[in-house]
Amino acid sequence: MKLTNQSASLILLSALLTMALTGCQSGNSNSPAPAQNSAEQGASNEQNKGEGAANSNTSPSESSEGEGSEVIKEGSMEKEGNVVLKELAFVYNEHTIAIADTANEEQMEQMLGKPDNLKSHTYSADDGTNMDTLIGFTEKVYTYPGLEIKTISIPEGKQDSIFHIEITEPTYTTARNIKVGDSLDTLKSAYPEGKLLGDGAPNEEDDFRYEPSNYVDVMSFHIKDAKVESIQIYTLLD
Repeated sequence: MKLTNQSASLILLSALLTMALTGCQSGNSNSPAPAQNSAEQGASNEQNKGEGAANSNTSPSESSEGEGSEVIKEGSMEKEGNVVLKELAFVYNEHTIAIADTANEEQMEQMLGKPDNLKSHTYSADDGTNMDTLIGFTEKVYTYPGLEIKTISIPEGKQDSIFHIEITEPTYTTARNIKVGDSLDTLKSAYPEGKLLGDGAPNEEDDFRYEPSNYVDVMSFHIKDAKVESIQIYTLLD
């Protein structure tokens, strides 16, 4: 009987010890979790703060860049020279002479030599030309073999400006290397943007016009027998 009671007591004590140990292990395994969770939360918070700081640093720069940068529209920047006017030109002895170029008597002589003839006329109300819009302007006409150039100078001492060129000899070529005597086919190849104003029959006279979109500056080739007979380059005066 005593042995039975002792055995029961030992079994009960063993069970209690087992429960106590299990409780301790359970407590130990659960105790690091809060610490780990708090560390992860801290790291997450730091990361969020870092991202917030990065965003706060990025946004102002992007905002200031958007506010400070000027949008440049096409055509708002000045371009060196006028491409259209440089096309409306002829070449002689490595000199390119174009519509709207400024050229006084000395400059003309340096580029083309002394003219065979030079005429000058200042427009007035009673000169019989009925050019009221040009009153006070002075026109000069330079004549060379196979070439005539007209310049105009506005009042108040402004420089002379070329506004009309006529070529009748092959001595002078255009900026695209077309000269008097070239065939109509050669002309069309050099100036595909141009067009014949008439029917363009090979054995009839016609005019082939190269004209920029401003409708003021013009290059006109007179065609006869399917060849370039003369070239005119001019700008319309107001």
